[in-house]
Amino acid sequence: ATYGACLEAMCDAGATRSTMVVALGGGVVGDLAGFAAATYMRGCRCVQIPTSLLACIDSSVGGKTAVDLPAGKNLVGAFFQPSGVLVDTATIDTLPAHFFTDGCAEAIKYGIIADARLFDVLATPLVQGDARLGDVIKRCVEIKRDMVNADEYEHGVRKLLNYGHTIGHGIEKESHFAITHGFGVASGMAMTAHACARLGLCSADDASRIAQVIRAYGLPTSCDFGRDVLYRAALSDKKRSGQNISLALVHAIGDARVTEMPLDDFGRFLDFACMTH
Repeated sequence: ATYGACLEAMCDAGATRSTMVVALGGGVVGDLAGFAAATYMRGCRCVQIPTSLLACIDSSVGGKTAVDLPAGKNLVGAFFQPSGVLVDTATIDTLPAHFFTDGCAEAIKYGIIADARLFDVLATPLVQGDARLGDVIKRCVEIKRDMVNADEYEHGVRKLLNYGHTIGHGIEKESHFAITHGFGVASGMAMTAHACARLGLCSADDASRIAQVIRAYGLPTSCDFGRDVLYRAALSDKKRSGQNISLALVHAIGDARVTEMPLDDFGRFLDFACMTH
């Protein structure tokens, strides 16, 4: 409904294809404004000015724009690269504590999937005003930039950025979005690592360390939704293709790999992920 209202407002303002949309806010604002820009008159320019940690390090970069449907997260959208992204770390100082922590989950994700040294840095929890924030944001953006440059439309390596998100999106959906993105993804990352260890893909020590760092931020490592609920939620996930689903699985901290698996195997994977840990 808000997306439609944005387009009507652009029409009323006399916007044209040369109009620039500015997305000033967190991830929801960026996704919404970017999708409005992508579709108004088949596309006008957009600049992202993220004001949350999560948006600074993740959602403002890479050109994914979308809105949610009752069936699931981000099911209507477009790949639409912004003309520019302006990150001002001073905005992070104004965040409520919950949303700062929410963004830290995505920073941890980057360490898990691509940079063990970044993960080590993040093992000592970030705080607002932290002197390390600029370097952490820069490193996260570098990792995402390189993956997007290699795979803009998410056919290969970019799928690594979805680590923890299939379970995390299910948690968000089933909570009716009362559980925010980073908190859902944190659970998904820990549960995925736990299942990977059970399957012998990564060591139990790595899975335990991932959970330990997530908990150190006050983020969850499990959820109240059962295996069947999460499985049904995944059936409407964008990463599903026919009878298969794509998952980013951890083999070691700093080493994640994309695996395509049949839905039956994914169900068994969830059995492990949902075990008490």
